[in-house]
Amino acid sequence: MPSREEAVALLESWVENEGLRKHMIAVEAAVRHYAALRGADPEVWGLAGLLHDLDWEKYPEEHPLRAVEHLKELGYPEEVTHAILAHRSDFTGVEPETELDRVLVACDELSGLVYACCLVRPNGIDDLKPKSVVKKLKDKTFAAGVSREEVQRGIELIGLERNEHIQNVIDALRGVAEELEIRGEDLAGARR
Repeated sequence: MPSREEAVALLESWVENEGLRKHMIAVEAAVRHYAALRGADPEVWGLAGLLHDLDWEKYPEEHPLRAVEHLKELGYPEEVTHAILAHRSDFTGVEPETELDRVLVACDELSGLVYACCLVRPNGIDDLKPKSVVKKLKDKTFAAGVSREEVQRGIELIGLERNEHIQNVIDALRGVAEELEIRGEDLAGARR
């Protein structure tokens, strides 16, 4: 199985957009968090989160088919490639069947919303609570690119209460907050 370092190198060679890279790292963190909570392999699950949007920038019309084809050639596990296909079931026809599939769907859009919430708060993620995320979730003009329907679908797929799932994603992103530059001090420096 390819290592995380190899996966990061692959990501860096395919994805130029810094915002998309941060999104993929955020989703990786959330999926890894769930792997730890559910006794799964965080290395395998993390690869699915990290690489789920690998071809979005280069081949948006074919996403995620090109990435999955390449990942299979590189020897990525079926569990990873299936989850990546399932996160775009509307396009691929591959439904979320496994726990990893469901977790990836549940973490994808919500990670983007949590990240966006951090960017508009003086303290970033440091004191973020699910209540604040829910408020922004209801405001369809905020982070308008985040599909509210996919967030809801993910919550239903994962089978947790909404606030619990949001808190799990917040906790996961706190673990990579420096890399994502979403701590209060990071944001204060960026605003100067």
